[in-house]
Amino acid sequence: MITLRDGPAVAPLSAEFARPKAAMRRRRSFWGELWRWLVTAFWFIVVAVLLSGTILMVSIYRQARTEGARPAQAIVVLGTAQYNGWPGPVFQSRLDHALQLYWDGYAPYIVVTGGKQPGDGYTEAEAAQAYLVSAGVPASNIIMETAAHSTWESMQNVAAILEPQGITDVILVSDGFHLYRSRMMANDVGLTSAGSPAPDSPIVVGGGGEFAYTLREAGGVLAHLWTTRIDPDGRILKIEAN
Repeated sequence: MITLRDGPAVAPLSAEFARPKAAMRRRRSFWGELWRWLVTAFWFIVVAVLLSGTILMVSIYRQARTEGARPAQAIVVLGTAQYNGWPGPVFQSRLDHALQLYWDGYAPYIVVTGGKQPGDGYTEAEAAQAYLVSAGVPASNIIMETAAHSTWESMQNVAAILEPQGITDVILVSDGFHLYRSRMMANDVGLTSAGSPAPDSPIVVGGGGEFAYTLREAGGVLAHLWTTRIDPDGRILKIEAN
């Protein structure tokens, strides 16, 4: 205690306040701060990728289990393997479902898609047309796309064929897990679409290969987004190749 001659007593400053704390944390160096931010950014990206991937796969799962058929202008059947002019089991299940929608009056036209694989004598669309005609559908009510070798090519070609006829609203028929990507592509070419999964397809929703098929479709979605949004001209891949 210090006593002033003409004033009150004043306590001296304690050692705690008289000098900085010796235990005060040292300030990080520039490289330490940089490393901390890099680690934070890395884990942020990891979490974001995992979260986005989970949301995408859940969306594919949900679409595979959603029956969205409603009145439209045409039913589009996505092509797949045919054997000597006759649809294979997976393709046949898609066509059978399209037939059911057609007979139920959902749309007046059925669009069949798919080109010819090397060595084939028939296109997928030709095999589909033969199957539908044998089931009683008039040939005049079947629209054919015979050149595509992928879902993206199918959607582009279908849009080009249907646009002059004023058809923009369609029901897409395929296996359940294929519909999320197909609807995204249809939207990209200006088609309004609903998805209707083939219920009797050998590619069964809930089957043993469900996760693998969904993972494959998620990869297909990402590849489509890359080639249409991020690198549509292939410039990045060309730079990396060089």
